[in-house]
Amino acid sequence: MNFIDIIGLFAGACITFSTIPQILKVWKTKKVKDISLKTFGILTFGILIWIIYGILKNDLPIIITNSISLCLNLLMVYFIIYYEKE
Repeated sequence: MNFIDIIGLFAGACITFSTIPQILKVWKTKKVKDISLKTFGILTFGILIWIIYGILKNDLPIIITNSISLCLNLLMVYFIIYYEKE
């Protein structure tokens, strides 16, 4: 792994883990009234496209960080749909 890959992983990690505080807040409060499903839906789709791009370029930092991001954002989308009913 070279220096450029390390920078890519660090940048990707910052963006990936930025979703965690929101997920924890929703999990604890079970309130999603002010969170946009449309925004998280578009973001999740964009992340999926980034993964495809990373695979096509054979770029491990893009693939790894966006795969984790996809899981976290799918969890958030699930929470929004699930808790919106309550």
